[in-house]
Amino acid sequence: MSQKPVTIEVYGAEIICASCVNAPSSKDTYEWLEAAVSRKYPGQPFSITYIDIEQETADSRQIEIIEKIREDEYFYPLVMIENEMIGEGHIQLKPVFNAMETHGYHAG
Repeated sequence: MSQKPVTIEVYGAEIICASCVNAPSSKDTYEWLEAAVSRKYPGQPFSITYIDIEQETADSRQIEIIEKIREDEYFYPLVMIENEMIGEGHIQLKPVFNAMETHGYHAG
């Protein structure tokens, strides 16, 4: 398969979002998402990155998203796929899988 690997970004922080009590931590969400996408689309490469909203970044697009999270426009963890927001707060797999399939991924 010669498709370009899709880029998934998970924005989050060590502290669980106040509105997301009982939800998994951002880091747990990132690890769970990475495992779920790998299982669902075996042999189909993708890149997944965890972006800590408490850390500095030089990427202006990421800075813009981090500022929106800090200003409570978005909850975290926030999942972006190819620069499109897929989910925030309590992340569900269905919208993530739908987005992956829009980009040409096929369940294994």
